[in-house]
Amino acid sequence: MIKEVIVVEGKQDIAAVKRAVDAECIATEGFNLLPRTISRIDDAYKKRGIIILTDPDSAGERIRKYLAERFPEARHAFVPREQADANNDIGIEQASPAAIRDALGKVRLHEWQPSNEFSWQDIMTSGLSGVPDAAVRRAVAGEKLGIGYANAKGFLYRLNHYGVTRSEFNEALNFLAAKTRQDSAVEEPNYGN
Repeated sequence: MIKEVIVVEGKQDIAAVKRAVDAECIATEGFNLLPRTISRIDDAYKKRGIIILTDPDSAGERIRKYLAERFPEARHAFVPREQADANNDIGIEQASPAAIRDALGKVRLHEWQPSNEFSWQDIMTSGLSGVPDAAVRRAVAGEKLGIGYANAKGFLYRLNHYGVTRSEFNEALNFLAAKTRQDSAVEEPNYGN
């Protein structure tokens, strides 16, 4: 059983998490957090700690940001967008048990004393912005780093605020390079000899 209480958006998310792991969950029921819900989250935060696992969409990010400000020592888990997309819907309830377990295995703490380890130059030189496949590259790197998908500015923020080390970043870039080489090899036509 996971020690922390997992905070998700809805009842279907709770069902999906419980299919993946043995954990207690609290649903925010969207952004209209009722006082009794905030009180339950606050009690869990003080007694056991919480892991915020919101949907990988703009509404989920707004809820995550609100909760992160209110509960600064909360931990964060991110299911990649492409692993939470099914039936024309994006959400934790769409994610497979394996995707949820993987996200919970890469939990990060939002650091209120952010580092300045990464700069805009890192984003540009690594092809995470300014190139045609930058969004795809950020999605793959975000999954590898356990910080989820974000636009370039949001990705830089997450690098500096979720404790990503230079070594982890370089490992993710090496993974991207290997994946790109592998994908290129698959796409090259074989003309035979």
